[in-house]
Amino acid sequence: LLYKLFLYYRLIYKEKFFIKRKTYSQSEEDIFIADFMRRHNIKNGKYVDVGAFHPIKYSNTCLLFNKGWSGINIDLNPTSIDYFKILRPKDKNVCCVISNKEKKTKIFINNIFSPLNTISRKHASSFNFDSKNELHFFSKSRKFNNIVKKKFDFLNIDIEGLDYQVIKSINLNKYKPKLICIEILDKKILKGIKRYLNKFEYCYIKRLSTSYLFEYKK
Repeated sequence: LLYKLFLYYRLIYKEKFFIKRKTYSQSEEDIFIADFMRRHNIKNGKYVDVGAFHPIKYSNTCLLFNKGWSGINIDLNPTSIDYFKILRPKDKNVCCVISNKEKKTKIFINNIFSPLNTISRKHASSFNFDSKNELHFFSKSRKFNNIVKKKFDFLNIDIEGLDYQVIKSINLNKYKPKLICIEILDKKILKGIKRYLNKFEYCYIKRLSTSYLFEYKK
């Protein structure tokens, strides 16, 4: 009970969720995304947000949600999903690790309110997680295709360094979202992602900070 009250306290007094904003993303990605959907006449669409983190803070789907969209939010942090259950109870909110294999996976936690939590030891090290006070736990990873059953319009992927592995595990022939946004921290994998998505008729259209956007052109 105290934990849930604390989440409400943070949402109301610290994050002021009730105040509407022009943008919720880190680099105004959501403004571009919402305008893209408007131009393509996609209203009240569906999103899937992998590595969703927070229903407001740094969110690429909150603006769409405010416009009547709904969808699936996936994150490895139980606290993140608890936030989504409070503010987006009609969405499907899933606490799990997304991977190309279902297996026992170690999760590195910076802190329960951090956007940097990850399953990548390399990523955790690059952000100087304190190894002496390292928080971690194990969870079974799940496959995207076993969670998402229906087609959707927008896919957002922000999973701290493992984006390429996850995008390759998604059946894009089945889902065909009109727009994909991927946070890419390592530019070395950018060519590979572009080449891979091009096989499914996705064309790179825009970069906003570390977010790269791809449009389905077929």
